[in-house]
Amino acid sequence: MTPLPESIDAIRSLSASLPGGDEEAAQAATERQGMLTKPPGSLGRLEELAIFMARWRAQAVPVLDPVSVLVFAGSHGMTARGVSAFPAEVTAQMVANFAAGGAAINQLAKQAGASLKVTPLEIDRPTADFTKAPAMSDNEFVAAVRAGMEAVPTDAGLICVGEMGIGNTTAAAALAAALFGGTGNDWVGRGTGVDDAGLARKAETVDAAIALHGKALADPLEALRRVGGRELAAIFGATLAARLNRIPVLLDGFVATAAAAPLARLSQDGLAHALAGHVSAEAQHKKLLAHLELAPLLDLGMRLGEASGACLAIHVLRGALACHAGMATFAEAGVSQG
Repeated sequence: MTPLPESIDAIRSLSASLPGGDEEAAQAATERQGMLTKPPGSLGRLEELAIFMARWRAQAVPVLDPVSVLVFAGSHGMTARGVSAFPAEVTAQMVANFAAGGAAINQLAKQAGASLKVTPLEIDRPTADFTKAPAMSDNEFVAAVRAGMEAVPTDAGLICVGEMGIGNTTAAAALAAALFGGTGNDWVGRGTGVDDAGLARKAETVDAAIALHGKALADPLEALRRVGGRELAAIFGATLAARLNRIPVLLDGFVATAAAAPLARLSQDGLAHALAGHVSAEAQHKKLLAHLELAPLLDLGMRLGEASGACLAIHVLRGALACHAGMATFAEAGVSQG
């Protein structure tokens, strides 16, 4: 297991030297796909997903389980600027709801045969208002990244990452603007359902953050520290730890995708082990996925967060691997090939 980083420079070093997948396993899976009783390519992305999983599980016939759903919760200081339709205390209330088993993700994880781990990150102590100061100090940022890394079971066959945090679609918009350019208007959406005035406040908040932090945002890790949040930093850490352990990842919606995006900026193939579980109804998620060249598995108009969309995509992967493992070859079935 990779030692946990003690500094931002250590995180940067880990992000710059990422292991690749197992190309021999991927080639063996490709060859198996060509022998199964179906026209080549007839299962579409299911075939690609089986090969993807073979590459990152290092198995010609990959096994998915155990699957772990990781949800990180954080509080944001800029919520005082009126960027959410819900009050900040909802974050803690929803964490309690997760613990009681009453949230959507509790039901979806159970149905998908996945374990669920919710990690609250100092939710009683919001990050700084990033229009006035960096959201996190260096030490706070490193601690949040480490918390995300520690949450990843090293024996997992797949992890799904998601979040809970009132205000975090504004943080995600600011991070996307820092990483890929643009203004607040280019990246904000209605999140929890803000009205037009709330949407304008979100855009103004993003623009104020970009103006304050300026050129420092050119560094992906500094961007995450300055305009992100603890739960975003933890998702980044979980995605990094998964890659270091060659564990495939299903990303959830706009916030989770933005949180993982710095890894793609730090390393050209930084998200090669990740899939977009779905495209959310949050306005700019589709654009963010396009920047990252990630094609979503599902489009269900969801915008809940909590890893809910990623969790549903587990079923797509189960279907892909069931066909890959269980279908007969032409020779086994005695079926003539064209």
